Amino acid sequence: MIRNPIRKVLSTMRQHDVRCLLMGGQACVFYGAAEFSRDTDLALLADPDNLARLRRALNALDAEVIALPPLDIEYLRRGHAVHFRCSHPDADGMRIDVMSVMRGVEAFPDLWSRRSTVEVDAGECYDLLGLSDLVRAKKTQRDKDWPMIRRLVEADYELRRQTPGRGDLRFWFLESRTPELLASLAAEFPAVLVELQPQRELLRLLPGAAPDVLERGLVAEALRERDADRAYWASLRRELEQLRHGRNGI
Repeated sequence: MIRNPIRKVLSTMRQHDVRCLLMGGQACVFYGAAEFSRDTDLALLADPDNLARLRRALNALDAEVIALPPLDIEYLRRGHAVHFRCSHPDADGMRIDVMSVMRGVEAFPDLWSRRSTVEVDAGECYDLLGLSDLVRAKKTQRDKDWPMIRRLVEADYELRRQTPGRGDLRFWFLESRTPELLASLAAEFPAVLVELQPQRELLRLLPGAAPDVLERGLVAEALRERDADRAYWASLRRELEQLRHGRNGI
């Protein structure tokens, strides 16, 4: 299901008891919305003990920091990503990106409580960011993330549509990215629609809105999120620039 270098990274993290969750493109593979990725993206608990375990795992992978900022708990807690490159023969060239704080995503203890655990081979298990949290983490300024959100929701809908629970319905209503699926949900579950309309402005157009009206609403939603993500990262990028200038003696 996933390439051997990534399995090496994940098994090493597990062997060293690093409290982390797979996210990004490789997590999408597990949720049935395949995305090619050369990186291993991890959400990490930023506390001193866990950071010490992470350092031991990175040493076992012969992984070194490849960009600013350095691996420091304060940078992680402010929302920065820290980037590594592995040199271990079983994961040579594999990039690892770790983050502890993400825009619009809850604190790590909440993410951990909602994690998904998948078994790849007998006894080999990996912890993933829960699906709803992965979707929230994907609401970025990057063009490629929005089609992936749609695929994640639709893959989950196809998997669970025959016997949906309340949590499934809530997730689909609040995160669906196509007029067709929204209209179908509204027609089949009108009581849930009414309950959730206050939580998503677009749902107030249902039932009855034309597909083009819903599509414009979906585009507007994405634009607002992309603008918010740009604003969020602007201050972090300024901080990195200051760090670069300081390192260069400017």
